[in-house]
Amino acid sequence: MARPRSFDEDRVLDTAMRTFWANGYESTSTRDLCEALGLDRSSVYNAFTSKRELFKRALTRYMDATTADQLRILDDQELPAIERIRALFTRILRTEAANRRDGHGLGCLTVNTTMELAGRDPEIALMLARDHERRVVGLSAAIRAGQRDGDIGSTRDPAELATFVNAVIAGIRVAAQGGAGDATIAAIAATAMDALA
Repeated sequence: MARPRSFDEDRVLDTAMRTFWANGYESTSTRDLCEALGLDRSSVYNAFTSKRELFKRALTRYMDATTADQLRILDDQELPAIERIRALFTRILRTEAANRRDGHGLGCLTVNTTMELAGRDPEIALMLARDHERRVVGLSAAIRAGQRDGDIGSTRDPAELATFVNAVIAGIRVAAQGGAGDATIAAIAATAMDALA
């Protein structure tokens, strides 16, 4: 009979997620994970089979939470579409400010993983593509509503604008990770809002 797990799996996944987020997949060793998680190697491997499987679970947890949060903002029917997108940028800016350490942000685990692994790991690339599609669909719907209601003046295709906004968000996260300050990343967001209006 298998022994019951002696740890909180949600806590372990959250801790693993933060560890991978801060260091990247390749730079996070199994030893780093064991130290961060407070578990020995056999417990990690018994529960998750490999570092890669633990990473996939942590990445999925991050994408599910982050994308769900973004979609909640974009689906808020109490606000005009343009204000939903502004609220999304505000959330991104606040998150980057909260995650800043020594003048640098953590960026975004999804963006970081795209740069590190998407070009050479088809399974991870597919996970990232599915998450990207969810976000672009949500943005497209908000932009389409804004065009219909007249608060988004750009006449470009909503999917193209959604891809643009998503790319701006990724750029904000990369800029913050590189050391760009709050005023700089706020200006990036404001410029994107001007392009929509």
